[in-house]
Amino acid sequence: MRISRRNFLGLSAATGGGAALGALGWSMRGEATSDDRTQPASARRIPFGGFHQSGVTTPQQESLVFAAFDVRAERLDDVRTLFLEWTDAARRMTGGEPIRARQGGFSDAPPDSGETQGLDPSRLTLTFGFGPDFFGTRSDARFGLARLRPPSLVSLPPFAGDQLDQARVGGDLCVQACADDPQVAFHAIRNLAALGRGAVVVRWMQQGFRHIRAPVPLTGRNLLGFKDGINNLDPSDDEQMAANVWAGEEGPAWLRGGTYMVVRRIRMRVEHWDSVSLSEQERTFGRKKVTGAPFGANREHDPVDPRSLPPDCHIIQANPRTAGSESERILRRSYSFADGLDARFGELDAGLFFVCFQRDPRRQFVAIQTRLSRGDHLREYVFHTGSGIFAIPPGTRERGYVGQPLLEGDVTMQ
Repeated sequence: MRISRRNFLGLSAATGGGAALGALGWSMRGEATSDDRTQPASARRIPFGGFHQSGVTTPQQESLVFAAFDVRAERLDDVRTLFLEWTDAARRMTGGEPIRARQGGFSDAPPDSGETQGLDPSRLTLTFGFGPDFFGTRSDARFGLARLRPPSLVSLPPFAGDQLDQARVGGDLCVQACADDPQVAFHAIRNLAALGRGAVVVRWMQQGFRHIRAPVPLTGRNLLGFKDGINNLDPSDDEQMAANVWAGEEGPAWLRGGTYMVVRRIRMRVEHWDSVSLSEQERTFGRKKVTGAPFGANREHDPVDPRSLPPDCHIIQANPRTAGSESERILRRSYSFADGLDARFGELDAGLFFVCFQRDPRRQFVAIQTRLSRGDHLREYVFHTGSGIFAIPPGTRERGYVGQPLLEGDVTMQ
């Protein structure tokens, strides 16, 4: 059965919108250090295919649109058709081309919404994932894929201080669109949602932004004014990526070379934060606000000495620098958000959309967030309102499609 535009359930979810994680980190190493807008469009295209999906170790773009989907299709064949369509569209959009109508696949409606005509691809990446509920359970296998659910794809436990909005939690599938142009990122999610009409419905969305890349290397700041991502993993370090990010032989074969993505919508109490002293702000993080240097040091990248820091400060609670800390480290790739005013309290609905990738969420994200939710001084100023976890399959071959080994039951395919 081919999924037509006429049968697809449209964009109906609300636009997205407890302790923050890993120094509320959102900048990645490997960031571009020159303004790519001066480069030709061909230099601003990131290939969609490859051994790993793009959007994980890719130098971070300026804009994010994240969407979680619920599957409405009842047959696995329909899900395969969906991912065939999505993969074809992703290849074209990341290449700066409009989506094309496939023979017998669409109604008379235009295959592409058209708002990016004349724009270059702006380093667009599209990253796809599967949530725990997509697999069902052994007693309710749904698509017959329960046995292929990775053991590490666990439903996240409740954490102390969570204030989750259930309309912003979970999802069977996810798509992360990142680009240097927010219109390009939005266009990608809009068109993927339209292609899936009848098979999936948007459950929730979140847009995000980060600083415009500077002509010199610059560590970004979160909306609390502190530098973030200083001690992030280095995406160019293959050894670190293999140990802490890419899934290995401990999971199902279809996921090897993939990873696990956790997202958390972290609301910041910015009005409360702005009312406290600079010394209280710095003590909360364990860093100097202007320089980013940890207490007892002079520069942002100087080593952290736990003896010089309050034991409940954020950077120590996120990474106590003890035996086992290295194996917990995650790759952070987060974005700030500002979603207007929370009319209930007359406060800004703003904060951090925390995105991280890891090899095993149980020993990494869950362990870190459990510690943060109990002992991080930053809890006074932030709380979590959205959450999701997804298995991110490896990349695609030239003629393959995302998730093909899983959806076709051929775990030898790469």
